[in-house]
Amino acid sequence: MRILIIEDERGMALEMEDFLNKSGYVCDLAFTAKKASQFMDDAAYDFILLDLGLPDKDGLIVLDQAKQSCPGASYIIITARGRVEDKIKGLDLGADDYLSKPFSLLELQSRMQAITRRKSGLKESQIELGDFSLCLNRRVVKYGEQEIDLSRKEFDLLSYMVLHKNRPLTRLQLSEHIWGNLSDDDYDSNFIDVHIKNIRKKMGSYGDTEWLQTIRGVGYKIKL
Repeated sequence: MRILIIEDERGMALEMEDFLNKSGYVCDLAFTAKKASQFMDDAAYDFILLDLGLPDKDGLIVLDQAKQSCPGASYIIITARGRVEDKIKGLDLGADDYLSKPFSLLELQSRMQAITRRKSGLKESQIELGDFSLCLNRRVVKYGEQEIDLSRKEFDLLSYMVLHKNRPLTRLQLSEHIWGNLSDDDYDSNFIDVHIKNIRKKMGSYGDTEWLQTIRGVGYKIKL
């Protein structure tokens, strides 16, 4: 998943980026509202983590504007402000959650996972894919009790498609959300095709994978 971190405290922003990268996310950093606006004009994000105390613009104004630029993103406000009025206004503007500083990075990740499951219509972190089960929290795919050895990118791709189940996803969409920014010169749809082929081969040796569908001329989708 692709994340935009808007935070002017560079140490905290870099710490968040490092933690989320290691957890399988693709992150962009913006230390100002101006830079954040440039990122949002150029890319689609799954999550935007927003500090209210930015140096060049109030974070609540940024949130209001961001909802127009990235309507499909989920928003978590991260701030040292303790006023109830700020929390209420942020939630009223469309934020999905609110974390007060200081906070645990594990709690941040847990809240992101909860928001993702809720918006995807999933009540649990374990999802059934035919005869397979996928655990988002533990990053494990199983057939019965047998764990299947998917690479990190294969799991990222599979879980992203599961969270957007029953929706056709283009190869470019999948590439951007798994690898981040790709210029036209760098983009190669074969990246996705190779990973899909590997997923089908590894999982298909255990059971049926008809739920992983190819949409001719578009890309792929998972039908559940």
